[in-house]
Amino acid sequence: MRVLIGTGGTAGHVFPAVATAMRLRDRIGAEVVFLGRAEGQEAELVPGAGFALETVAALPFRRALSPALLRAPVAALRAAAACRPLVREADVVLGMGGYVSVPVSLAARRERVPLVLHEQNAIPGLANRLGARWARVVAVSFLEAGRRLPRRVRTTLTGNPVRDAVLRVREDRAGLAEEARSVLGLEPDRRTAVFLGGSQGALRLDRAAVELCRLLADRSDLQVLVITGPRHHDVVVSHLPRTRGLHVRTEPFVDRIELVYAAADVAVARAGASTVAELTVAGVPAILVPYPYATGRHQEANARAVERAGGAHVLLDDAATGGAVADRILLLLEDPAVLESMARASLRFGRADAADALADVAASVVERTR
Repeated sequence: MRVLIGTGGTAGHVFPAVATAMRLRDRIGAEVVFLGRAEGQEAELVPGAGFALETVAALPFRRALSPALLRAPVAALRAAAACRPLVREADVVLGMGGYVSVPVSLAARRERVPLVLHEQNAIPGLANRLGARWARVVAVSFLEAGRRLPRRVRTTLTGNPVRDAVLRVREDRAGLAEEARSVLGLEPDRRTAVFLGGSQGALRLDRAAVELCRLLADRSDLQVLVITGPRHHDVVVSHLPRTRGLHVRTEPFVDRIELVYAAADVAVARAGASTVAELTVAGVPAILVPYPYATGRHQEANARAVERAGGAHVLLDDAATGGAVADRILLLLEDPAVLESMARASLRFGRADAADALADVAASVVERTR
């Protein structure tokens, strides 16, 4: 079985695609080739995971009127034509989101190759709403997403695949937490709050973290780890106050994110699909601050789904001051029963089997067409 996976742009799209590709290769014996952009994070992450990457030119579909908006449809058609030879050789095409989803979906339609789409978010993006009309099935991470697609579209709930390293947190939280103390400079016998800005960073969360550290400077029972994103690290460090009891650590980026999840008693994070998937698979109680300018407010929809399940509190961006975040963190850390209840709810919401489930969907589509 030969599978062509179209994805890219951000690590949040690439990591789930790579996790699924590993299951397709290792468990099902599929030959997997990726289609992406030379400028995206897939250019490094896909070959680094041992998979071939073919590149194609593609542009994002921006909603605001601009020259880029006018160029995007033409670029998509050209990219679809360019990738048709690769699509023609595949038994199934798996679209995992990102700029390449549109051209690879168009090419699959033209070549009559079965198309499977994966929708990460609770509110489907434009590319998947378009491609869903001729996809064999759309795998969703949130039940809400299926309700927002055309009625005749077949959907199945798989969850959003996460890296194997993150899955280890369920099995070896204590061992990973001990390693995290050494690697990340954390102290034992302190409760730990983590600020996760993502690979690009989040200035709102960084500012809230700085203010929180000022407000909680005397707390000798707490420690704060702030993952700033590479661009913001120096600025954040320069603004951090001197603390008398609070232990504060900053990192621009952490490759071994599983150590962070294992060490965290509570996390403050944006609500991107991959962040939500990883937090819930790891069972980390969260204060989610959705990015307010995400298309269709999909981050808020993601966050609300976890909140309804009991695994998170949602704090909207304009309310996410250091004081508000500090109040939420203390509320949780000072009530172990509530924190434990949130951790259990988070684990129930997370889909540790998502990569296997999505690989099975792709394989079953191939079986039905033979």
